[in-house]
Order: sequence, then structure tokens, then C-alpha cells
Amino acid sequence: MAAAAGTEERGGSPQTIRAQLAVREMLMAGEIRPGERVSELAIVERSGASRTPVRAALMALADEGLLDPIPTGGYAARSFSVREVLDAIELRGTLEGLAARFAAERGASAARLADMRATLTQLDAVVDALQCNGDAFEDYVALNGRFHAQIAAAADSAVLERQIERAQSLPFASPNAFVAAQSAQKRQSLLFAQEHHRCVFDAISQRQGTRAESLMREHSRLAAQSFALSARSGEALAHVPGAALIRLTAI
Repeated sequence: MAAAAGTEERGGSPQTIRAQLAVREMLMAGEIRPGERVSELAIVERSGASRTPVRAALMALADEGLLDPIPTGGYAARSFSVREVLDAIELRGTLEGLAARFAAERGASAARLADMRATLTQLDAVVDALQCNGDAFEDYVALNGRFHAQIAAAADSAVLERQIERAQSLPFASPNAFVAAQSAQKRQSLLFAQEHHRCVFDAISQRQGTRAESLMREHSRLAAQSFALSARSGEALAHVPGAALIRLTAI
């Protein structure tokens, strides 16, 4: 979602956005392997876009870091080291931590706080349901993304919110990138993440900027920990979209 928003913000046409999302989906699903050349014709057929917007989409994905230019022309899918994945998560956490601090110090409005509280209440119910019913997982993903977006909006900084969107479009850096792996490993981890959410909200509502920033940065490290555990377990990593793009080394 963030990738699409970012594309629209940069003035991408609907055809370019459609092509960009089609290629991203193919990469995340492992349909295009690292080092494999991306076929313009295949993207044209899949997205229904013409060649010009497809080329623009490929250029945008290269800017994002998902594709590498080939010296002879065109693009190939790139792979990502463990360090690159961890750096992307850390960058997103740093920016979200700043957003949480701004939200606390500038004083989030009563309406924003009410919306965040409502999201947390819904997340509580979904996390409880996940203990006995995996069908609630999609609801968790949607609500988790919403809560993170609410924190970014509560910072009342269009500049910062835009940078968070850009950071979240980095491969494996979104708040939901490793949620599936967390669920596969141990549902208790989602309970822990939800406790983090509540602590961050409490710090923001009490206007404790330093505490809010620290908690939000620590929250992002749950994703890093989940990735490390996933990398040691092929079964858990199989739940992560785009896992085929990660070059695993000893962690």
C-alpha cells in the first residue's frame, strides 16, 4: 500500500502504478528469482499496461532498490543481505520513533487519540481470536498497519509522514513484513507486540516524548528479532513474502 501511495505522490500514472504493483507481486511471490531478468513483455501482459508505463514502473522499482539495472539494458531482480534487511527495519523504526515523540510532545488531538484507542481495542480482540483461530490473521495485518499509520499521522508532520511512507516501501521494512513469521513461530509474540502498542499509546497520551520514541524504536526491533528467528527456520521464513530474495548467511 505504501508503495502505491508513494508512486501516486511522485505523479505516477495509473498504468505505471498497476505495472509497478504487478512486478512487486511477482518478486514477493518468488516468480522472479534474484538475478533473473525482468521481462517487459511479461509485465505488459500481466498488468495490461503499455510498454512506456512498464518502463517507468521498472525504473521506479530500481529506485526503491528491488531491481538492479543491467549494463546491456533492462533490469534484474536483486537479492538482499541480512544486513540490508536489518538496516531497513532499523531505519523505519528510527523514523517511527521520531513520529511517536512528535505526537507526544506536540500533543495529539483528542480525535486522533480516540481513533488510536479504538484501533487498539480492535487489535486486542483480534489477538485474542488468533490464539484459537488463524483466520483472524488478515484482520491483524490490516489493524497493525492502521495503528502504525495513525502514529505517523499524529506526529503532525507531512515531511516526516512522507519519509516514513518511503521507508516502509523498502523491501522487508513495512510493519507487517514479518508478522506472518511471528504468527507461525509463536502467537505469544503478537501478544507482546500488542503490549508494545499499548505502551506507546500510553506514552503519547501522557505527552512523554522520550519514552514514546524509545518504546517505538524498541517495537521495531521485534521485527528484527522475528527476522533473525525466521532466518534460522526455513519453515518460518517461508511465511515471509519475498523470502526468496534474501541471501541468508550466519546470524
